[in-house]
Amino acid sequence: MFARVSNFEDSFFDQFRRLENEMGQVFASGTWPQIARAKRLRSAYPPINVNVTKEQIDVYLFVPGVDPKRLGITIHENLLTVKGERNAKQEEGVEYYRKERFDGEFHRAVNLAEDADPEKVEAGYEDGVLRITIQRRESAKPRQIKVN
Repeated sequence: MFARVSNFEDSFFDQFRRLENEMGQVFASGTWPQIARAKRLRSAYPPINVNVTKEQIDVYLFVPGVDPKRLGITIHENLLTVKGERNAKQEEGVEYYRKERFDGEFHRAVNLAEDADPEKVEAGYEDGVLRITIQRRESAKPRQIKVN
């Protein structure tokens, strides 16, 4: 009885492995991988880190190959938005076997803390990393009260 279940499970999982391999081959050829990856990459590009301290919020976007003059940064109602575009050169007559580098327009939005001060924002770009620093409001920072 147990041998039958064991054989069934083996063939059952073998079928899934075979299906997984066949799907991998389908998505590894032609234009399917670019289409399948495009939606995932567009929602997660550029990669982003957000650091928070008592004094400020630092947002890092990793955007190598993007002209910093073509980046749009806005803050509205504590929502930081960064828009831009990366244009990768396409070689004529080349068919990509695999393409993971993103090109095209992107848009990222980050909800900021309520005490973020939209009047005190600085942005800098160095070595493909965009750093946006947003100061926190003075009224929100802890204040030491002296007892008389």
